Amino acid sequence: MSSVSTLDTTRKIADWATRPVRKNAPPRANAITVDIEDYFQVEAFNGLITRDQWDGFECRVERNVDRILELFASADVKGTFFTLGWIARRYPALVRRIADGGHEIASHGSMHFRAADQTPAVFANDVREAKAVLEDIVGTEVKGYRAPSFSITRESLWIFDVLNQAGYRYSSSTYPIAHDLYGIPEAPRFAFYPIGDSEFIEIPVTAVRFLNRNWPCGGGGYFRLLPYGWSKFGLRRVNRRDEEPCMFYFHPWEIDPGQPRVEGAPIKSRLRHYTNLGSMERRLKKLLHAFAWGRIDMIYPIAGVTQ
Repeated sequence: MSSVSTLDTTRKIADWATRPVRKNAPPRANAITVDIEDYFQVEAFNGLITRDQWDGFECRVERNVDRILELFASADVKGTFFTLGWIARRYPALVRRIADGGHEIASHGSMHFRAADQTPAVFANDVREAKAVLEDIVGTEVKGYRAPSFSITRESLWIFDVLNQAGYRYSSSTYPIAHDLYGIPEAPRFAFYPIGDSEFIEIPVTAVRFLNRNWPCGGGGYFRLLPYGWSKFGLRRVNRRDEEPCMFYFHPWEIDPGQPRVEGAPIKSRLRHYTNLGSMERRLKKLLHAFAWGRIDMIYPIAGVTQ
């Protein structure tokens, strides 16, 4: 990238901090979200499994999502389910069960390609197709999108404009931390308007400010790999000190310790994917009862949504 475009990008990211989504009161609930993809579709195994091989794997997503719906119901929790188009086409009844349970259906794209690795035209087709598939199944507007692997990078800020033009009202695709696969550490930690003249909002996954650094506490692998107390501390600190709602996420395969093991995966991928799967459901139950949770479109001021 040229120095001019680097400077422009730096200015654009810095400008985000001047456009926060204003809150009227301390948060009443946090957003709990589920990225619906199966174990063989994750970024960690991308170099080992091609998309034309997906149909050859045992799908376990339906049973795992049904279990999540049971856990949510037992805690009287409603959430947002970012659903992969590939999953929705094969399991439309599952998508309807989620919606019938009072949860929000949102888009995770069609085929789990990293957003930043696509051209604007290809990306636009992907997110429009996923939105149409989901809306056809549930019969209501799909307002939200999450990029696979939080793959909105400093070099692909055009993604926000494409999502806005495709009819999405919000995204939750940034993580303001340093990571080898994703993250924009200098991005705002809380919801902001990435497009100056639009009501489209970006809602980052939660990071807690501690010891002059942003630390991840918004779920995913960190929730399994680190002690439960860390996530509880971080989320509570954001609620109390920052008076902001938290954005938390996890995957259906994370509550499935019996999932088939992918052969040939490097040790880093195996550690990230398989560590503490057996304790994930227990941790999740504790978390569901430790905080107030809700759907994204019921917590944040999404354009066109009456709260």
